[in-house]
Amino acid sequence: MIARDLHLLRRLFQEARPFWAQIVGVFLVSILAVPLALLTPVPLKLAVDNVIGDQPLPGVLAAVVPEGIQHSNGALLVLVSLMFAAVALLTQVQELLQTVLQTSTGEQLVLRFRGRLFAQAQRLSLLYHDRAGTADSTYRVIEDSKAVQYIASDTLVSFVTAVAALASMLYVTFLVDWQLALLAIAVVPVLGFVSVQFRRGLRTRSHEAKRLESSALSVVQEVLTGLRVVKAFSQEEREHDRFYERASDGMLARVRLALVKGQYSLAVGTVIGVGGALVLYLGVRRVQSGAITLGDLLLVMGYLSQLYAPIKTMAKTSGTLQNSLASAERAFELLDREADVPERPGARPLERARGRVAFAHVSFGYEPGRLALEDVSFVAEPEMRVGIAGHSGAGKSTLVNLLMRLHDPSAGRIELDGVDLRDYRLADLRRQLGIVLQDPVLFSASIADNIAYARPEATSREVEAAARAADAHDFIAALPAGYDAPVGERGLRLSGGERQRISLARAFLTDAPLLILDEPTSSVDIRTEAAILTAMERLMAGRTSFMIAHRASTLAICDLRLELAAGRLVEAGPAAARDPMLVPQREAG
Repeated sequence: MIARDLHLLRRLFQEARPFWAQIVGVFLVSILAVPLALLTPVPLKLAVDNVIGDQPLPGVLAAVVPEGIQHSNGALLVLVSLMFAAVALLTQVQELLQTVLQTSTGEQLVLRFRGRLFAQAQRLSLLYHDRAGTADSTYRVIEDSKAVQYIASDTLVSFVTAVAALASMLYVTFLVDWQLALLAIAVVPVLGFVSVQFRRGLRTRSHEAKRLESSALSVVQEVLTGLRVVKAFSQEEREHDRFYERASDGMLARVRLALVKGQYSLAVGTVIGVGGALVLYLGVRRVQSGAITLGDLLLVMGYLSQLYAPIKTMAKTSGTLQNSLASAERAFELLDREADVPERPGARPLERARGRVAFAHVSFGYEPGRLALEDVSFVAEPEMRVGIAGHSGAGKSTLVNLLMRLHDPSAGRIELDGVDLRDYRLADLRRQLGIVLQDPVLFSASIADNIAYARPEATSREVEAAARAADAHDFIAALPAGYDAPVGERGLRLSGGERQRISLARAFLTDAPLLILDEPTSSVDIRTEAAILTAMERLMAGRTSFMIAHRASTLAICDLRLELAAGRLVEAGPAAARDPMLVPQREAG
């Protein structure tokens, strides 16, 4: 486990490398706490030995304090009180600067790490997110990413500062009395042993708590996403119980983690308490024997509380570190996962495709041993309209998902203009595709932003032209805010037909040579369907188009009709087939 911890720490520090200048700045400010801590008990020693008692001032102070003050108890008391206030003020200023710098640096670290995790989550396939759940990825991006801040910023600075403070305190304590110093430091190996004993339990409990918290988050996400269905079936109480059960499991896991942390803190506090008691006992004995003064003992006990503070910090840091390392493991698991649809080294660029698509003996399965598509072959010539029919689960959406390269075939190949899709740059390939889905995906932005989603640089005139082509301009213009009107979460401020026409306008503006229409009229009424079909015919002009539909009338405008059943191509018409592919010819006119 130690080797694994060191590997994680090394990776986290690599993540922090761009911010080393800020981290060094935080360290320099935090290290100022050491001399301030050394000065904190000094006024108390002076008050006991030099104001209340009759001891002379130490050599350093005697050289700088005027004789008049040295020989006046009242003046010396005022000086000691001012020293106490000055040290306290400087300590607060140092803590303020450290807090601000440390928070700023840590937040920048987390922001950059979250950005990398989010980018990776987007790169991973839909298959991965279907299996793992989007809530789990969300938790890793938002919560587990904080590990880099805690370890690389907070823990590193705290640990180094604690080591420096420990060394300084020990040095000064040795100067006062070496026997007391040795007794004080004897607790360190005992604390190390305690830390090792608790490490595994803390890591295991931390993993369990995070897994269950992610599970509870998934329930919230599912219910709020499908809230209309929940309300329609009056299942609020059932979903509340489901969330409460998951959240209760997470609560119990956190309680178990807190119990282990509490036991660890109790063990650390007990060891330190016993060490302090032994130092006090020996110190009083040495005062009684005349080896040291009462002021010296107060100074040592003052340093002892601050000596044990960094020891306690290092010990607790070692324990709390396990929680952050558990988060780091989960974050790096996401970051290290290989993409299911990788881009090949030296992939070919693609400006604009002609649009010839060929499936050659393509098979694909979401799970081992179960094929969603089996040995599918056909050719779509440029500008051909291809209709895809079949019952639910026949493999229609899987076919177009493979064309979009959301997945790669497990067997066979898909070619665009005679080149395997896997040989193209992924971003270039997907720029060749315009997509209109059965359930239009709109984002919480304005209508104009949603239309221009694939071309953010598009002008307002181009956006309006695309909306007119999709028969969307009239209803948009009738809105109080027009094209600036917000669509709401998932576009729910608009009707189904309005959302679909915005999706069509987006495809018009994309102006891609290939078009995928995945049951675009299945959720609208007959009148709206007629208007959308008219717009779709305009959209398909000059493009190789793939249209999925259940209604035969919807596919009447297509040149080639593919019939799928149980993942197999059972019919391709009206063109005849030849081996190894089915090669349709466009009808005249």
